[in-house]
Amino acid sequence: MHALIVLAHPDPGSFTHGVVAAVASGVTEADGSDSFEIADLAAEGFDPRFTPVDLAAHLRNAPPPADVAAEQARIDRADALVLVYPVYWWSMPGLLKGWIDRVFANGWAYDYREGPDARLAKRLHRLRVHLVAVGGADQRTYARHGYFGAMKTQIDHGIFDYCGARVATSELLLHSDARDRAMQLDSARAIGRGVFAAVRRGAEAA
Repeated sequence: MHALIVLAHPDPGSFTHGVVAAVASGVTEADGSDSFEIADLAAEGFDPRFTPVDLAAHLRNAPPPADVAAEQARIDRADALVLVYPVYWWSMPGLLKGWIDRVFANGWAYDYREGPDARLAKRLHRLRVHLVAVGGADQRTYARHGYFGAMKTQIDHGIFDYCGARVATSELLLHSDARDRAMQLDSARAIGRGVFAAVRRGAEAA
């Protein structure tokens, strides 16, 4: 099976990049036949701006732009989508949000047409999503203000459930010192090893 790991951090030396490497390592450790591709949005220069061209595609008046179609094809090739991102202002970075705004488009991620008989058809039922947020604040801060719960409502439910994709993992990795970082990298490898575990259990049960 194949995983697409999407990364949104501008610094190749960041802890977020380290988490991506650990997740990728876990994917291949679980089964030597599994593969992964890393989509480093910052390094690849993905443009997150939702332009009139994207609006025309949303309204079904034009095909998706070439860069959006290429990203959709990458997801279509994957059995699992893994998003790894730093927490900016208690959410995902604008680069990743813009990727979702443009790529998870009407006509591909879901079908919706306005009118008296308007209905929503979710199109990503086959896709399993794994979310790995990397934060610098402590657990008490997230718990006291309800930040992680708000993130799950916005991202897990508001984005992926709207498209029918199943969020199989939703983790918040917090780090403040070297010991914490080592523990979180171990957790990231465990997440990678588990990316296809549920899929395999279902296949065995069938």
